[in-house]
Amino acid sequence: MKKESFSKQFKSRFLHKRFLFPVALGALFACLLIMLNTHSSYAQQMTDSSQTAVDSVKNVAAVATDTPAAAAPVTSLSQDVANILWLCLCAFLVFFMQAGFAMVESGMTRAKNAVNIMMKNLLDFCFGAVLFWAVGYAIMYSSGDHNFFGFDPSLAFLGTSNAPTDLGGYSLSASWLFQVVFAATAATIVSGAMAERTKLISYIIYSCIISLVVYPVSGHWIWGGGWLSDLGFRDFAGSTVVHSLGGWASLAGAIMVGPRLGKYNKDGSVNNINPHNMPLAALGVFILWFGWYGFNPGSTLTAVGGVAHVAVTTTLAAATGAIGALITSWVVFKKPDLSMTLNGTLAGLVGITAPCASVSTGSAALIGLIAGILVFYSCLFVERKLKVDDPVGAISVHGICGAWGTLAVGLFGQRAIDLQYWSADTAIKDGLFFGGGFHQLGVQAFGVLAVFAYAMIAMFIVFYLIKKVVGLRVSDAEQKQGLDLGEHNNTAYGGFVLDAEGDHAIIVIE
Repeated sequence: MKKESFSKQFKSRFLHKRFLFPVALGALFACLLIMLNTHSSYAQQMTDSSQTAVDSVKNVAAVATDTPAAAAPVTSLSQDVANILWLCLCAFLVFFMQAGFAMVESGMTRAKNAVNIMMKNLLDFCFGAVLFWAVGYAIMYSSGDHNFFGFDPSLAFLGTSNAPTDLGGYSLSASWLFQVVFAATAATIVSGAMAERTKLISYIIYSCIISLVVYPVSGHWIWGGGWLSDLGFRDFAGSTVVHSLGGWASLAGAIMVGPRLGKYNKDGSVNNINPHNMPLAALGVFILWFGWYGFNPGSTLTAVGGVAHVAVTTTLAAATGAIGALITSWVVFKKPDLSMTLNGTLAGLVGITAPCASVSTGSAALIGLIAGILVFYSCLFVERKLKVDDPVGAISVHGICGAWGTLAVGLFGQRAIDLQYWSADTAIKDGLFFGGGFHQLGVQAFGVLAVFAYAMIAMFIVFYLIKKVVGLRVSDAEQKQGLDLGEHNNTAYGGFVLDAEGDHAIIVIE
């Protein structure tokens, strides 16, 4: 027998895909750790370099003032107006995320329920906006003297800014607009986890309650000067405030409504219920990624140069989240899975939302990578071990990865970076991996557990009451027929007819 050449032996033994992927993943981890070390040194110099830059600008300004022929000053946009415009622009981007959620949820479920999902994503914003304007905002941003719960009548219905005539009123309007789209995001997360078997009226009632009181209360604890804020808990853009709350509400709702027909066999084994339009889901993820540039950078709340760093950390975490989920699914499933990769992208975005203004770019890349791997195994655990039917993976993407991102502040956070956005008395302590010990990590973990307990208790009560009063679940006949016809007497795709026979109805050309 002819002896193989060394190059052929090398290729056959060492370039086999079962060996290649772990090596690739390990190499990626090693590169990120090298970057972390580099960025750590860089972050320690940020404050000094920032001060040097400021001094340089002052010197230039002094020279310009002393020059006789200095040009007349050019009128520029005031900081107050710039802040208002920045908040409004970012609010518009975050609002567009509603379209992204609608597309992801519709694409990852069956065609016979697409109208129902679109309706829910529209209505949770419509009802939520009105109730957050009337009551929710006044609860969330009541005086910091109310550590657990408060209500500021001057903010109800936007109070004195109901008909604004000055910059102060416009600033409050911009603030409310930015906050209401965050409230809508928390509400809409649940529609995907409870998709294809939940009554529309029940979903509307849930959406009203979470926007009216559930989200504003925990939001007040963290962003409204409440007790978690006083402890030094950091959630810059909402990994816990928005995403984990929505994820835990999704867990409670999915448990209460039960799985879809045909999802589990009597022996507990799992049946796949295939999505009907993965291109639509992928488009939804691109829209969500785009909207996240309003979500995270907008959380500076002011038009400052630091938004650039937040945008970079957001980008890197999304990219590595997708890579982490891609490689993991390729190794485990032997094929690269699109749905897992899309969820990995969202996992990276959710994971970086809390620490986006407190970590280096290297840390952001590692946080996203871990989130992408975490969401893969979490989705399988929820589906196969907990036996909770979550059609889009909302519990894992938002609940689990939101918790991970919040904890990441206590691991990767750097005070030198955080000081660019916060005053010295409110900036975080250095994270565990940057010599700060366990203090910040302990605060972050306590906050995660507190919001988890609050959300689960509150939402189990809400869904239990809804179930008793109007019911949560549609009939089995409606599930088989599809909620589009059963709840709306509509179909999503004109020129097609739905085959309603069996649990796995399909679209056939008419």
